[in-house]
Amino acid sequence: MAPEGIGALLRRIREADGRSREEQALVLQEAQGGKWFDPENLKRWETERRLPTPMWHELLAKGYGCSVEEIVHAVAASRRWRRKQRRAAPDGEGKEETAVERRRFFGVAAVTAGTAALPGIAEARQGIDAGLSGSNAGDLAYLAGAFERHRGGYHGRPPSVVLDEMTADLGLLREVLGRPHPAATRAELARTAAGITGLVAIIQHDRGDQRDAYGWFATAEQAARESGDRHMLAWVLARHAMVPLNYGAPKTAAALAMRSRTEAGKTPTAAAALAAAVTARALASTGDHQAALRAVADARSIADRLDTSQAADTWFGYPLQKHHVHLSQAFTLMGRTREAYAEQEAALSLTRSPSVMTRALLSIDTALCLSVDGDQSAAAELASDIWTRLPDAYRQGLVRSRAESLHRTMSGTAQSRFGDVLVGR
Repeated sequence: MAPEGIGALLRRIREADGRSREEQALVLQEAQGGKWFDPENLKRWETERRLPTPMWHELLAKGYGCSVEEIVHAVAASRRWRRKQRRAAPDGEGKEETAVERRRFFGVAAVTAGTAALPGIAEARQGIDAGLSGSNAGDLAYLAGAFERHRGGYHGRPPSVVLDEMTADLGLLREVLGRPHPAATRAELARTAAGITGLVAIIQHDRGDQRDAYGWFATAEQAARESGDRHMLAWVLARHAMVPLNYGAPKTAAALAMRSRTEAGKTPTAAAALAAAVTARALASTGDHQAALRAVADARSIADRLDTSQAADTWFGYPLQKHHVHLSQAFTLMGRTREAYAEQEAALSLTRSPSVMTRALLSIDTALCLSVDGDQSAAAELASDIWTRLPDAYRQGLVRSRAESLHRTMSGTAQSRFGDVLVGR
């Protein structure tokens, strides 16, 4: 790293102010009007794995209390340091990094130009499938970082926006899978492929594209099996189970969740906890309430034993907030409204404000509980209120499926009123 470069500058100011990277990210988030800022960007800039482009210079100056000129000078110092290190390296070293930066540039340029200029994600999945049947360091490291970056969740962004951001990385993954790799490298690449394709599947599930979600989960399962990572396989299967669970096929969901629990084994992991919670929801939906309650107890037991990394608030972790959301749905489906209300309250107390989809789903659970308790008028009022306040980008897919399920449980005036809201009358 350059002694006078951007990494040293950002770290020096942050540490002088006594902030962690996460706390500094919140400062930058506030500086850009509340739009989410990924702390991983700071890690990459402070370690100079990547350098901030001009689009970030003004924000960094504002968030770190310095001038844009200081930021520009520090970035330039880092670039000079890089060039000096490359010239001093033996022949061949540094060339691969240059190629990686060039591929990153073209990937970012393609996203900036718009997704219409990129291959469709269906074609990308087909290429990934083909690559998994056959198999450089820079691209592998970049893809591992992309997996880590994307796994953080929506952070208030609509699913379609997050999917657009992943498109360039899917193209690179497709390309890298077509190259030969040593066995150990191939296994790690397959694990990364399982994670990234699993994330695409989750987004397609949330968008309501069930068929494509099934396809991407099948690809993720194939990659997870090739990697030999049973915990990754358990996570993929548990997440896959949520597609039939949320779209009217609970028996299929229960079977997938059971397979996930088998792969997860007895170690307390996020995948094991998720598998138990999804099993509880699926069994509750089929009417097997006793078995569902046993699965709830298992989910609670596993969740209590998770370490910090397994309980991380990402799509691959199982944080308490997610735990309460799952149990809210399980108890709601069983008609055990007292327990459901408690889980909803606990989940909301842990839910970050931008979590638009989560808040909507919890409100629909609450409305269903009100309906079960006999107050359909209050249920229709609550559901209508949340639906009318929901941004258009969230009125399809998973949220609509849940809202329509709630509507089917109603009758009379309440059903008519909420039905009119759903169709926009």
